[in-house]
Amino acid sequence: MFRYRDYVRLPSLSDGEPGNAYKVKNTHEKRRRAVQGLVALSVLANLYFFYVFCTTWPAPLDDYQSLNTHPIVDTAALPTIAPVNPRDHAVVTGLYTDAFATAVATLGHTLNVANSSASRVLLYLPDKISRRALCIATVSGWETVPIERIAPPFRGVHRHFLDQYSKLHLWTLDKKKGLKGLVYVDADALVRRNFDELFRLPYTFAAVPDVYATSQGYVTSFNAGVMFLRPDSALFEDMVSKIATARYPAEQAEQAFLNQYFGAEALRLPYAYNANLAIKKRTPALWAGLQDEMRVMHFTMAKPFLQGDYDEVPMDQLERNAEKVARKKSAYREEIIEWLDAWQETKRTYGSKLAKCNAS
Repeated sequence: MFRYRDYVRLPSLSDGEPGNAYKVKNTHEKRRRAVQGLVALSVLANLYFFYVFCTTWPAPLDDYQSLNTHPIVDTAALPTIAPVNPRDHAVVTGLYTDAFATAVATLGHTLNVANSSASRVLLYLPDKISRRALCIATVSGWETVPIERIAPPFRGVHRHFLDQYSKLHLWTLDKKKGLKGLVYVDADALVRRNFDELFRLPYTFAAVPDVYATSQGYVTSFNAGVMFLRPDSALFEDMVSKIATARYPAEQAEQAFLNQYFGAEALRLPYAYNANLAIKKRTPALWAGLQDEMRVMHFTMAKPFLQGDYDEVPMDQLERNAEKVARKKSAYREEIIEWLDAWQETKRTYGSKLAKCNAS
């Protein structure tokens, strides 16, 4: 028989113990409010950034306006400076793979058309360049200088830049060629106008700021595709001794190192001296505004003389390949056709020499 005294009251559950429905409900409510708070903060943050985006002025080059129509060079001042002596001043390029031989020949021809008074020098790697390719590259007047390859000091260098540290040999041309000043131009470029005024600069190093079609945009670091420099073998030795100890991103090879070495001292040149195709993609209005003053067009975004992964294109297929590249990268079709026209003019001018080279 049930008796009251046999009843033992169970202890009540506190709010923190499992099984308390009130506590579970309260916890869910707190979580819901926390989530609502985070969502509200996210909305407010997005509204703030949208406001900043809409009310902040864009960078001047991203919002390019054709206001200054004056020439970038004061031609009236040039006669007061000594003219270029071809014995101690040169335009220099490099050849590290056979695939760029036709590009070097074309660059040389456009340099001849621009009537530069400087001599022409081609640095090349004897172990990597065939006699046929060297023959093709030099038809337009380059004087060859063999150099030793400078291997990358780090892993992680982009596969297309594995030989680019060899470019540092530019600074040895004071002893190898007796040069006092030089303008280096990458092989994947065309010369639009004479740029001999660069040889009269009193500085030791000058280059054009780089441009990226991505969010990086216009930066203070320079592009090593066009550089003015004064050769100095002692400086070369100093650079080589530091390429493995300096801190810089390995992927961009010598360009990243040079930006560390000369970053604070380099004279920044106008974009007209290294008209990177990335400018056209990022700011078409600026690209249009550069046309009248452009000295060098740099084919960074499309290379009409290459196929596949930087593979060589036979000379008799260059026209077809350039058209293919133009279809694939239609944003640069006009520039690719300009390169093709320059190549065809090169072929007409040096046709017999090119035929002999190709037969060897």
